[in-house]
Amino acid sequence: MNSVGKNIKRVDAYDKVNGKAIYPQDIYFEDMLYGETLRSNKPHAYIELDISEAKKIEGVIKIFTAKDVPYNHHGVVFKDNEVFCDKKVRRIGDPIAFVVATNKEIAKKALKTINVKYKEIEAVFDPIKAIKENSPKVHDNDTNIVHHFKLRNGDVEKSFEDCDVIVENEYVVPQADHAFLQPESGVAKTDEKGKITLYTATQYPHFDVCEIAQALQIDQKQVKIINCAVGGAFGGREDITMQIHLSLAAKVLKRPIKTTYSREESFIAHSKRHSMIMKYKTGATKDGKLKALKATIIGDTGAYASWAINVLRKAGVHATGPYEIENVCVDSYAVYTNNPFSGAMRGFGATQVPIAYEQQMDIIANKLNIDPIEFRLKNIFKKGSKTATNQILKESVPLEKCINEVKKNMDFSKKGCGIGIMFYGTGYGNGFPDVSNARAKINQDGKVEIYIGATEVGQGAKTIMSQIGAEVLKINVEDIIFVNEDTEITPDSGTAAASRQTYNSGNAVKIACEKLKDEINKKYDINNCNLKDVYKNIDKELLIKQGSFKAYSTMMDEETGIGEPYWPYTFGACGVEVDVDEETGEIKILNAVVAQDVGKAINPHLIEGQIDGGFAMGVGYTLMEDLNVVNGEIKNNRLSKYIIPTSLDTIDFKKIIVEDEESSAPFGAKGIGEPVMVYVAPAILNAIYSASGIRVKKLPATPDNIIKNIKAKNENLSFDKIKYL
Repeated sequence: MNSVGKNIKRVDAYDKVNGKAIYPQDIYFEDMLYGETLRSNKPHAYIELDISEAKKIEGVIKIFTAKDVPYNHHGVVFKDNEVFCDKKVRRIGDPIAFVVATNKEIAKKALKTINVKYKEIEAVFDPIKAIKENSPKVHDNDTNIVHHFKLRNGDVEKSFEDCDVIVENEYVVPQADHAFLQPESGVAKTDEKGKITLYTATQYPHFDVCEIAQALQIDQKQVKIINCAVGGAFGGREDITMQIHLSLAAKVLKRPIKTTYSREESFIAHSKRHSMIMKYKTGATKDGKLKALKATIIGDTGAYASWAINVLRKAGVHATGPYEIENVCVDSYAVYTNNPFSGAMRGFGATQVPIAYEQQMDIIANKLNIDPIEFRLKNIFKKGSKTATNQILKESVPLEKCINEVKKNMDFSKKGCGIGIMFYGTGYGNGFPDVSNARAKINQDGKVEIYIGATEVGQGAKTIMSQIGAEVLKINVEDIIFVNEDTEITPDSGTAAASRQTYNSGNAVKIACEKLKDEINKKYDINNCNLKDVYKNIDKELLIKQGSFKAYSTMMDEETGIGEPYWPYTFGACGVEVDVDEETGEIKILNAVVAQDVGKAINPHLIEGQIDGGFAMGVGYTLMEDLNVVNGEIKNNRLSKYIIPTSLDTIDFKKIIVEDEESSAPFGAKGIGEPVMVYVAPAILNAIYSASGIRVKKLPATPDNIIKNIKAKNENLSFDKIKYL
């Protein structure tokens, strides 16, 4: 092939390195105003607002509150967020008012003069307590349980009776922040007809248009989003933050309005990865065959639901890991608390559960005196395997190859080596319509324009889809003009999440370009023609083609969880070697090997970049990242406190791309943006045990927590008796 499988430079690379890329922070308009958001400093309280003094400040143009919003609600699944809190706040950081002034300094000064009377209500910060009947209710409902996912297959209790070894443990993972480099920023303005244009950086601009139009009670055609360069996302730009605030202000004031969050405000404004408490009971026979698994997963979604239903469902589906287990009982709960709200973040529920199931695998293997890798190979998914939801894996299941590649490239007989494996379901899941649309057209100059709403958030979507289009039409990638920034001229292609863009939107691009190719081939040979001549000699309307692709997924049974929720699945394995300093508690990563199933590598270098990034993020999640949320307040709310890996904390390691083409995918390619993080944490944790004999069941494994674990081991104390944080 000419383009697919080649290490073609990113099509957006030069603009990003030479400073030409336009981020929302870079945009200024004449006569522009500035907005600042007043946020709650209480986690749970009734409020009364007095803005009279702030309105008197010279330079304050208007202060927007709940009464200014026609429909004061938004949310990706439930409309449980208020644009501005009216009578009650549910978390620290809830927006209460939006001050618009002639400059930022005046707007910030006005914030300090707004009088908010708080009547505090009892808050709940522990999801276990939040489930109880007598707990404070975050949304004044009968219960704080947002969703309960159930997976039932086989007879679990009876199967445990037939097990020779049973392992029960509880694992706890905290909230985590996306820590993208570019904080939220946006500019909104209106034209002479009142149409709103919002310049921002988001993961799903077409959905943001819907949210804005609904809140302002206007036609969606009256809203346009220009999605500027996006400085990282990882799921943190899927929920509304400032979009409605800016659009409302621009509509009312008919002047451009700009807002850019500080790093501290960014931390409290956007969602977090769900913290989870995971109780696992796993059983196997003495010959090393997994027999039964029972898991209860409690996910803290904080004050708002966001994607909680989907995240906890995905956690439940993936709770078994990539293992054949006939008897399974899983309950996963999404629970409201007054903590910062949780939403989408890289891995989307499939990141948390391997920390439990992969440590369970090592513990069982050790009890049976079986090599942990051989134990895995005896139980893993292969072609033809059945998942816990009774989904048959018919093709592209190269997990055994991934494991063997890692085994071949790391000496697991050495002390301090551990392995983690995973599977990951692509797409929205559970039968939800997962559709991508694209449009391709030939220009007068012989170049091909591709229009699609697929967001480039740093993952390389523009490049991958340009390569797909170029391959179909037998042209150079340089002859593809990729347009994805403007919601008015691009078709909806879904969110840049769920590792779906290469698979879904790549398919839509391929279909549109194949239609163009078929049209061209009626008069020419696509392999030997000049597209300038094609443009001259074929009706121009015939040189514009639409492509649409819908991913396969079925809805699961509500009582049993049986169904085919995702497709395709991606697989991978990671080996890590660590050194544990038992005096300081410091964990040093010495070596690593990653073998990642990609279906087909469209651009190998971009895949290697994703693996590097996923590994670094996994290291941070496991060893460093601590928001230190105390009574709903994020104490580590800046990058000087919220520690993430730097270049000094990462290592060069071996990256192995495993190809096993998926027939429903564009040229066989699967998305890998999220999977490359999922196996990192369990590999590190299993390596820590190999090095020190301590089993870390609560993240992050910071030095002080490692020392506490070592103390527990040395004094032969139960882990439950040690207070980790």
